Amino acid sequence: MATQESPTDVEREITETFGMVPTPLDSIPEDDMAGEWHFFQKYTVGESEIPPKYRELMGLAVAANIKCPYCIHFHRKAAAMHGATDEELEEVVALSSLTSRYSAMIHALEYDLDEFKDEVAEMADHLEAQADDD
Repeated sequence: MATQESPTDVEREITETFGMVPTPLDSIPEDDMAGEWHFFQKYTVGESEIPPKYRELMGLAVAANIKCPYCIHFHRKAAAMHGATDEELEEVVALSSLTSRYSAMIHALEYDLDEFKDEVAEMADHLEAQADDD
């Protein structure tokens, strides 16, 4: 995203948003800061197709899987700020463990990806047929 904003204007905009320039944004080279800020802004405090609470819950699940304490702290706080309940946060914790658990299992089994895709398609067909019967 090309921009004509000066680094000073971008820093001012970040400070107006957060009351400061957070260290990760402050460490970006000046010529990259405007583009990075607008991307970060859109998906952390702006509007996108996914409502903010759900973006943050997804961020928390990813953060848990990559085991990043910084990201976990950020996304957990941001999700709560956007209205996530304790129950929703607990559910994300449980759901995020499924990804790493089952990924470890199918990798350890050296399960064939094409067979897995066929199995998922078969399950989807079955679930859709059950939904049609209801």
